[in-house]
Amino acid sequence: MTIRSVHHTAIIVRDLDRSIYFYHDVLGLPLSQEPSEWMEGEALARGTGVPGARLRNALLRIGSDATLELLEYANRPVDNDEPIQQNYLGAMHIALRVDDIVAKKAELESHGVEFLADINGFDDGALAGWRWVYFHDPDGISLELVEVAYSNEFERRQRIEDYLATRPALETLVPTP
Repeated sequence: MTIRSVHHTAIIVRDLDRSIYFYHDVLGLPLSQEPSEWMEGEALARGTGVPGARLRNALLRIGSDATLELLEYANRPVDNDEPIQQNYLGAMHIALRVDDIVAKKAELESHGVEFLADINGFDDGALAGWRWVYFHDPDGISLELVEVAYSNEFERRQRIEDYLATRPALETLVPTP
């Protein structure tokens, strides 16, 4: 069976309602599911791998076929006030594709969003044509705006083929714990 697409990406937030204001009202993502009631129980705890899980969620649309899930856990550990640092194992970010990164950055700045740097760009290599800039949501979760100004698909496909033909053998890589 083939994996068809990413169904959704989920992030844990401190306050679901506050995050809905940011993702819906500031970023402009439409809600595709209203906030749920608080959910709990043994099946939820087993399914999430979180003992005593108690949570509520909401879903927002990103483009035509991507979904962002916001999850608020009532039993999030008390010493967990900061998201993990961007270069830590398991850290992730959401990259939001835009048509005009300069205009979108200016729009978000007008809503008080602070960016980590000016817009960056690549004009050669694996990310040639990308224009990108990072920012954080109200909980410090890393987000990125990306504009793909151009792409040379023939060169990209050739670099992929070259990599697959010359990559290290699986048995020489760091073993999985």
